Amino acid sequence: MLISEEAVRKMTGKSLPFAKAAMLIRKPISEVFDAFIDPEITTKIWFTKSSSRLYIGETISWTWELFDHTVEIFVKSIVTDERIQIQWGENKDALVNWDFKKMDDSGTFVTITNTGFVGTSDDLIAQICDTTEGFTLVLANLSALLEQGVLLDLVTDRYPKV
Repeated sequence: MLISEEAVRKMTGKSLPFAKAAMLIRKPISEVFDAFIDPEITTKIWFTKSSSRLYIGETISWTWELFDHTVEIFVKSIVTDERIQIQWGENKDALVNWDFKKMDDSGTFVTITNTGFVGTSDDLIAQICDTTEGFTLVLANLSALLEQGVLLDLVTDRYPKV
């Protein structure tokens, strides 16, 4: 069962810390949605290796080779052309949702929301800022690739190995 941020707020009177990035991508919803399911596309704009496409109930490895970092994700939910939800890393409360909204015949508004952050106030602020920035770069990368056919490599450029 998916519980929304709004439902948590209503039940507890509190908001969960979250990171959020959103962007219009001027391509049909099915093409934008599939870009996040298909590692042939995602490895061009975000991580460099994936053990599989996204399938409900599967655990998948995403690797950023430049940083020698791999994270396990568990695919909790996929609603075609509407939503993807994954559990991110070892923290079972860390969830990432991709929500897709058809804007017109050729535009899709994508919202990525990450919840489940833990730590001190300073830790939370740092995690939320880093995550918001990272997902914004991913969306900008995808927009450039799908709309213009340009590989910007923004994630690597933002975090060059020094």
